[in-house]
Amino acid sequence: MPMLPPLQDLSGLSLAEIARLAEEKKLPPVEAWTPESCGDSEMRIARDGSWFHQGSPIARPAMVRLFSTILRREPDGGYVLVTPVEKLDIAVEDAPFVAVELKTEGEGEARRIAFRLNTGDVIVAGPRHRLWLEDRSDGPHPYLEVRPGLDALIGRAAYYELAELALAEGGGVWSNGAFFALEPVE
Repeated sequence: MPMLPPLQDLSGLSLAEIARLAEEKKLPPVEAWTPESCGDSEMRIARDGSWFHQGSPIARPAMVRLFSTILRREPDGGYVLVTPVEKLDIAVEDAPFVAVELKTEGEGEARRIAFRLNTGDVIVAGPRHRLWLEDRSDGPHPYLEVRPGLDALIGRAAYYELAELALAEGGGVWSNGAFFALEPVE
């Protein structure tokens, strides 16, 4: 499967270029694959987005990126790495992705907000990629929907930028034609 090279940052791209790159990315049809469970992958995704195998970090970004394309969330809430012939459980501490960078263009209803993930993927928030906050005992946790069942925790720097936009616009933000009230939900 051809994969786009990971982007270094979003600063040199327009939102139109970012949206085009996000739409061009082709992912394997993991939702259509139904193999039997083969056990545990002995892999874990830490809260900060780091991937581990048997307790050791996976140091090659290309490997993490490849594994991220075959990640799926099961109806029971668990996560698996799936291929047409096998399915292995993977532990996820919070969300499988982390949004590490934010770029915005436009204002009000015309605004578009793009996020770069720790895997190099680019997601433009909108009707298919919603934003929300979960209220927890240690404060609000901001998220972005990446794919059905798979979310990204929005990293601190990107969250501060997003919060600044939301405060300036009255408690929420527009992106790609959708409005997101950024108030914590329980």
